[in-house]
Amino acid sequence: MFAEVSALLAPLAAAIGYSSYKARQFEQAYPNIGELTDVGGYRMNAVHVPRPENADLPALVFIHGASGNLLDQLLAFRAALEGRAEMLFVDRPGHGYSERGGPENAVPSGQADAIARLMEKRGIEKAVIVGHSFGGAITAAFGLRHPDKTAGLLFLAPATHPWPGGIDWYYHVATTPVIGWLFNHAVVVPLGLRRLERGTLNVFRPNPRPADYIEKTGPSLVLRPNAFHNNAADFKRLLAYVKEQSPLYSQITAPTVIITGDRDEIVWEHLHSRGLARDIAGSELITVRGVGHKPDYLATDVATAAMEKISGKPRDLQAAARRAEERLAAASRDRTVATAPSLAPGALHGA
Repeated sequence: MFAEVSALLAPLAAAIGYSSYKARQFEQAYPNIGELTDVGGYRMNAVHVPRPENADLPALVFIHGASGNLLDQLLAFRAALEGRAEMLFVDRPGHGYSERGGPENAVPSGQADAIARLMEKRGIEKAVIVGHSFGGAITAAFGLRHPDKTAGLLFLAPATHPWPGGIDWYYHVATTPVIGWLFNHAVVVPLGLRRLERGTLNVFRPNPRPADYIEKTGPSLVLRPNAFHNNAADFKRLLAYVKEQSPLYSQITAPTVIITGDRDEIVWEHLHSRGLARDIAGSELITVRGVGHKPDYLATDVATAAMEKISGKPRDLQAAARRAEERLAAASRDRTVATAPSLAPGALHGA
């Protein structure tokens, strides 16, 4: 009997050991570049870019989506906005290198409150809140709960409204008592590493993923057991949360812009982005044709123009979107030409 039990436990122990080893490797490959700040019994991690002397934009706070960390929005926006604004790139509670905090942080309202406290600790009185994907639900919660700290809201392919269906099976498994612990510590790493390449390509589809995206944004950090559990817990509660909260969006009064792609297969723009535009009076919806779930990368120029408009500068965002579409179409044509096979002389004649 003992031998049989040992035979069953040995592979499990090996899998847990392998996952622990890989988790340390992920952290060595993507060490924390932010600073941890106590926000009331737990620490939030963020990269804080101080206000430059010649800033022409208000402070900007960036909130990443599901399965991500602050490196995602930092790679998309820091270089484009350097020298123009104070910026805070946040690891959401329980993601990246931020600690989870209490159970309130399993829903967007709790995470919005945590970010508000972090802003206070970093001396940011008011900011334009920029949220991508899952970060959109937190951005909406921030606008509702902290209007005094909100200079404006910018939603990028946001997840904010109820949707038909459910979530992937592994998020349910990851949050199940006991079984979830074993799954997160033994199965997630090997399973996730096999899916990482395809998963990141799918997030950008139908657009190309930047060649250095995986190298520079550390998506493997979410495969660490605690991070994966927190990510799954966020997902599991989101649908019920937005069913309850989305009817309140009409109370949001901050200047608001929503940027989405019409080819987004991750978060359906007809439910979420159009829903926000319907619910928030005076908001502006910008749809960039041909773009999927990553307008933060594919239409960074449009997002920057939106920040400028929110800050009071005259900007034609619809025209900016059309220019972005032309740029993306030209880049697509260039890629097609570059990858087209050449025909050797006589190839058409079977030579």
